[in-house]
Amino acid sequence: MITAIVLIDCAADSIPEVAEKLADLDGVSEVYSVAGGVDLIAIVRVREFDQIADVIAGGISKVDGVINTDTHIAFRAYSHHDLEEAFAIGLRESD
Repeated sequence: MITAIVLIDCAADSIPEVAEKLADLDGVSEVYSVAGGVDLIAIVRVREFDQIADVIAGGISKVDGVINTDTHIAFRAYSHHDLEEAFAIGLRESD
């Protein structure tokens, strides 16, 4: 699985509408409204590298209200949270 993190600038008055349209695109697994230098962050997950262009240039960039995108391709994922979830048996540690 190939993961891309897409930083998105969009028209300030249409952030929720743009986010909903982006979330409906094939290949977009999550969209976050964020504080900081960009308005939205989309997580794109595809099986083949060529699909990234289809999703970003052919989909995300063409959504009305999207002004600019900055794409980062993930090489590896490091997450203790995911490992803990995978091996959890439903018991919580006591404080």
